[in-house]
Amino acid sequence: MTNPSLKICPITHPLNATIRVPGSKSLTNRALLIASLANGTTHLTNALFSDDSRYFARALQILGFDVQLDESNHEMTVTGLGGKIPAKKAELFIGNAGTAARFLSAFLTLGNGEYILDGEPRMRERPIGDLVEALTQLGAKLSPLSLRSIPDGDRERAEGEGEVRICPPIKIVANGLPGGKTSIAGDISSQFLSALLMVAPYANSSIEITLTTDLNSKPYVDMTIAVMKNFGVEIERQGYDRFTVHPSSYLPITNYPIESDASAASYFFAAPAVCGGTVKVENISRKSVQGDIKFLDVLQQMGCTVEETDDCLRVTGHSHLHGIDVDMRDIPDTAQTLAAIAPFADSPTRIRGIASARVKETDRVHATCTELTRLGVRVEEHEDGMTIHPVGKMRPAIIQTYNDHRMAMAFSLIGLRFDGVTIENPSCVSKTFPNFFEVLETLR
Repeated sequence: MTNPSLKICPITHPLNATIRVPGSKSLTNRALLIASLANGTTHLTNALFSDDSRYFARALQILGFDVQLDESNHEMTVTGLGGKIPAKKAELFIGNAGTAARFLSAFLTLGNGEYILDGEPRMRERPIGDLVEALTQLGAKLSPLSLRSIPDGDRERAEGEGEVRICPPIKIVANGLPGGKTSIAGDISSQFLSALLMVAPYANSSIEITLTTDLNSKPYVDMTIAVMKNFGVEIERQGYDRFTVHPSSYLPITNYPIESDASAASYFFAAPAVCGGTVKVENISRKSVQGDIKFLDVLQQMGCTVEETDDCLRVTGHSHLHGIDVDMRDIPDTAQTLAAIAPFADSPTRIRGIASARVKETDRVHATCTELTRLGVRVEEHEDGMTIHPVGKMRPAIIQTYNDHRMAMAFSLIGLRFDGVTIENPSCVSKTFPNFFEVLETLR
């Protein structure tokens, strides 16, 4: 059965709306992992209930943890067991939840038994070899159950001898994590490093991690370290080059509030840039530990006004939107948001530094360029991003989403201004923001 498409109706007046987006996916998943390692019960409030967080919570339940989910109140309660994993054998299916795949791969090495981690077809194409190699250097035993050939034209960095790469499904034969020294690349996914850091306190000895490349998405690693500190564990670091974690224990937290998701908020921060007027987003601050809050700096460069009041942010769009040249390597999840508003600027916009976006839910660089072209926008695709030119008139199109939630959410912004945008498979937003289109309607 195919998912119905959704036509986006333009808003013909300047915006004047107050909205609230769900809790952060990144914070929810980090808190779930760390709470299950702590010794005792942690209560998460404003937690995200989406495909990704459900896969993660369900995996913990299958592994024998007491995880109570109260969706109506956006609350999760996790009883951790001090670094122990109850199940000695488990097969975990994590859909296309990249965060769950990376975090659980490291987490399972702390157990005592055999575990298999698998996901949807796209997950079986998403590389995890760097993490497997780093964990192997620390004494863990992980092995791919199949090796993937790299398709023609695939631009991501190959593993091994350049012909195959390691992707899920993987098998983990665990007997605790010995520890020691390891090295890892930082240019495919910062989640590999985050996964290592979060499980490191429960290794048998100290862990020292050295980065072999520059690190993409640095704010996500800062977020990981901040959440670890919230739960009582501090690490030693030399910038983004070397990290040391000594054996330690997380402390449970009676009430741990999750901030609203800055990546999800980016679409509503951007809406006034397209439509004019003002949108206020509640329960988020510029002091957020989420890196994607820096998307507000991008909007300011383009000519929007950003104001902060108690516990909310207000963005106002003005008559002229300026094209910019911006490196988004630290906030790649908001690149599609920028790409959707760029055609309405008065000069070209160059997005740089997002080669890592090619190995997300889809090849986001190529997919974004393809769909903008479908609308009649002139776009140049680069290895690490794109150049988007202003457009006077668009042509109607059914936007393909590639089962990627961020394609659906970003391109719906164009439909707020141009009458002719239909989103194919809109339900793919359930990955991180199940009621996105209902919240979008409240802008009216």
